Amino acid sequence: MIIDPKAPQTVSCHCGTVKLDIVLADGLNTARRCDCSFCRRRGAAAVSVKLDDLTVTQGEDNLTVYQFNTNTAVHYFCKTCGVYTHHRRRSDPTQYGVNLGAIEGVNPRDWEPIPWVDGINHPSDR
Repeated sequence: MIIDPKAPQTVSCHCGTVKLDIVLADGLNTARRCDCSFCRRRGAAAVSVKLDDLTVTQGEDNLTVYQFNTNTAVHYFCKTCGVYTHHRRRSDPTQYGVNLGAIEGVNPRDWEPIPWVDGINHPSDR
């Protein structure tokens, strides 16, 4: 799948209650997995999106938040189906990480191998 870096892409949770529009300026080139204590349990690959390039278009009131440790990253989930849609990144708070598998028309399996980042040894923890 070729992503037009100017065309909005739709992100949705499993039940369809939450929808986002995102613009992927770098296409899917930023896809990665993280091995921090939370991400490795969640298991979802993410792509980077600038804060201004993400808009919640439906179901904002149905998003719930999870934070831990430094409370810098903000992880968003649908209250109904539990799917992780996106998070405000701790490593770069000017960006969101968006669930690759929640982008309509994208199957993460088609992008394997997806690189891993070292979230266990995060620079903010030093």
